[in-house]
Parts: sequence; structure tokens; C-alpha cells
Amino acid sequence: MQENIQATPQGNKIQKITKEQYDVVIVGTGAAGLYAALNLAPEKKILMLCKRELLLSNSALAQGGIAAVMSPKDTTDSHFKDSMVAGGYTNDPNSLRVLVEQGPEDVRKLLELGVDFDRNSEGNIHMTLEGGHSYARILHHRDSTGLAIVSRLAELVCQLPNVEIAEHAMLVSVTPLNPGFSILCMDQSDQLVSVCCQQCILATGGIGRVYEYTTNSAIATGDGIAAAWEAGASVTDMHLIQFHPTAFAGAPGRERFLISEAVRGEGAILLNPEGERFMPHYDSRGELAPRDVVSNCIIKEARFLKKENFYLDITHKDSDYLRRRFPMIYEKLLEEGFDLTKDHIPVFPCQHYLMGGIDVDLDGQTTLPGLFACGECSHTGVHGNNRLASNSLLEAIVFARRAAAVINASEPLDHPLQPLPIPVQGTAPLARGIRTEIRAIMQRSFFVTVDYTSAKQGLQRIREILHSLRTEGHPITRDYIEAKSLCIVAKLVLEEVLKD
Repeated sequence: MQENIQATPQGNKIQKITKEQYDVVIVGTGAAGLYAALNLAPEKKILMLCKRELLLSNSALAQGGIAAVMSPKDTTDSHFKDSMVAGGYTNDPNSLRVLVEQGPEDVRKLLELGVDFDRNSEGNIHMTLEGGHSYARILHHRDSTGLAIVSRLAELVCQLPNVEIAEHAMLVSVTPLNPGFSILCMDQSDQLVSVCCQQCILATGGIGRVYEYTTNSAIATGDGIAAAWEAGASVTDMHLIQFHPTAFAGAPGRERFLISEAVRGEGAILLNPEGERFMPHYDSRGELAPRDVVSNCIIKEARFLKKENFYLDITHKDSDYLRRRFPMIYEKLLEEGFDLTKDHIPVFPCQHYLMGGIDVDLDGQTTLPGLFACGECSHTGVHGNNRLASNSLLEAIVFARRAAAVINASEPLDHPLQPLPIPVQGTAPLARGIRTEIRAIMQRSFFVTVDYTSAKQGLQRIREILHSLRTEGHPITRDYIEAKSLCIVAKLVLEEVLKD
């Protein structure tokens, strides 16, 4: 493993997209997109579109780890049951079986590829416990597991001669050619580029930026979901949004720093505004209850006390151990003026993860032939109503590998494809504040619990905004693409909320 996992790998990155045709276009360079590229056949010509820098993704922000049954004391039946309990028994059992039974082999593949998971004094993989798990089955790299995985996978992908990576390349649209797809994107120079491919994999991550406060990265605006929906693919259960109970609440700003589930797994307790532990009064599992349970309990306690200043306390643990176990969290908190080993850390629920998304089958295939979706933007059904901690990275690699296998087995086309021409640009200026208004609507309408009056009013306004974005002839800019993506996402979420 490289010494500095934050260094951006060098290799086959390109500044401008010069080819018109590829076998596969992968949109997104998180764990799902990178692992798919590594599993695709070496004869496939692949273009990867990276919205910003190569290592900026929700995957890279994942702290806790990746869940997999790697011990003879543990069982896939136990992992299956824990996931079903967390998901309210609404999980798709077939996709969940694929996840828990095939996941360990993919994790072993990560080890073979050189991902640096922590080990104990005997040299064995160290596995920790997180909320909702009945056994310590979380493999991790300190408290920055996602970054360790993505960094290593990116390093390997950058060495593949059949893969081109376009950084600062933004997806605009995906249009079916039947067969194949025409992909419109914006390159690093803000020029529109049209390419075509036989298959396309959407691995664009989550939707966190549709909210005022989120743990997601700056690129999480739901672009892949919006593009798939506009192309005619089925999108499902967009209201299944997970609000993480322990986001750092001591600083302003849209992006909230996550205090990992693993901190509670190591013994941290939650304190209410009166400085009292309260979780055992609500749930026998206490702080280790599933995330949706803990978030709802915090909201109930906040409404009862009419205060929102909640804290996480792990000061009773050995300070040297905490600094070793959570170096990134420790340093980030010090930057904000808090010492994890001495202070109560201010926390509050925050938007974190989407369980719904683009409908896919067990191989990541959407309802449009040749269009695949993997990772957080997809809806595999493995999570049910609430994702079990550390199942997300596992889902990303398992279904990315399965999608790649289907693509590898497909017959190549017997004729070349031609991308669609670049559309004529409009000139109407984009109104300021659209994204801010969308975020305010979502925060009022659906934060942990639903405000149905605000949701109904908000949906009407969202539809008005989307109509104007589609009809007023705006030029295609990065701001326009994100505003439209967020508007479509908000529309889909609120429609599902009100349908319930």
C-alpha cells in the first residue's frame, strides 16, 4: 500500500476526450466504478468520467469499514439476519443473499489487490463491531477505510492501458441508441463532448447535496439518477434516505463531518442536552441500535427537551488507543477545537445515505438493456428501509463485479456506433439561488421525519422549478446540470414521500 493514500494516482488520466466510441463508459470513480473497471476484460476500451478529482467520492469518505463474514465464528446467516433487522425486513432477500455470501470473496480480492486493512498484534485482520451487527465483522483501515480502498483501486486502474480517465468531466445525459448509448458530458474545459458506447455503468454515488446539511461529498448531486430517470430507466424508493445519528454539529457549513459508527462500536455513549445518557430508555440496544432508530430517538428526545445540543462521549476509553484507532476523526476534531479523548463531542443527525435509486437486478442491470448502475445510485434492495452499517462498500464491489461479468460475456456489436450531435445551446441566464431553494425545501419537508404539509407545498414548487429549467432555454453549464439533477432528485423523493 502506498505511504500516502491521499496522493492522487498518476497514469492514464486525460485532459480532453478525443475518441467518439468506447466499449464501456463508467460514470463515477468511487469504489463501484473503479472495481468494475478492474473486473472488465482487458480488451474492452473504457472511458471513466470523474466529476472532480479522482479521489473525491462518497466512497473515499467512508470511515467505518466494510462488513464481511471472514471468521469461522461468524456466519452469513447472521450477517443476513442483522441486515434484515436493520432494514425492517423489507430487504430483497435474493439480492441480500448475494451480498452476504459473495461479499467475503470480493473482500479477499481487495486483500489480494493490496488494500491495507488493519491487523492485530498477531498479524490477523482486525475486525470491529458497529451498530446493528451481532458479531465483529467490520474490516477497516483505521478510520478512513473508504479512502484506503479507493486509493488502492485508483492506483491499479491508472495502470490499465485499456482505461482512460477524464477528470473534471461531468455527465449531462444518457440517451439510448438501441443498441448502445450516446453519452453527453462536459470536459475539463467546460466543452460539451458526445461519445457513444455499447454499455454504460452509472456509479455516481448519492444525493446528499439535495439537503442543507449532509455527510456527502461536494459531488453528490444525484446526476446519474437524474440522467437514468430522464433516459427512461426505472427509479425506485427515493424516499428511503438514511440520516446518520452522529454527524459533527459544532461547525457551520453544508458538509458535516461524520463521527463514525465505529466510535459507538468502541464504547461511546450519547448524552442529551442535560448531560444524561438516554438511548437505553428508548431501545435495549442503546447506542448500537441501527442508525434509523438512533436518529429517531435523538429527534424524539430533542422535541421532548426542546433542545438540540447532543453529545458523544468516549472519554472513558484509553486516550492512546483512541488516537491510534481514530486518527482522522481525532485530528479533524482537534481542528474544530475538540479533543476526542477529553471532550464531549457535539453531534446531531444529518443526511447520509440513499437506499433507493436506479432499479437494478442481481447483476446491476437497469430496466434499459446495456445500462448498469452500481453503488449508492443503484437500488439493489439489499438495504431495505435502512442500511446496516458498513454494508455500502460491500454492495458497491459485489454488484460492480457482477455487472462487469455480464458485460464481459456480451457479444460485441457488429457495427460502429455514432454519438448524437451536441445540442444547440440556449442563452437564457440561470436564476441565482435555485439549489439553495431546493435544499431549504427538502430540509423543511423531510428531515428524519416527514412534514407532510411542507412536503406537499415543496413538491409543487419543485415541479415549477423543473419545468422552468427544461423550457427556458438555459445554456448547459455545471451549475445548470447540478440544479436540474437536484430538482429531479427532490421531485422523486417528495413524490415517494407523499405516495406513502
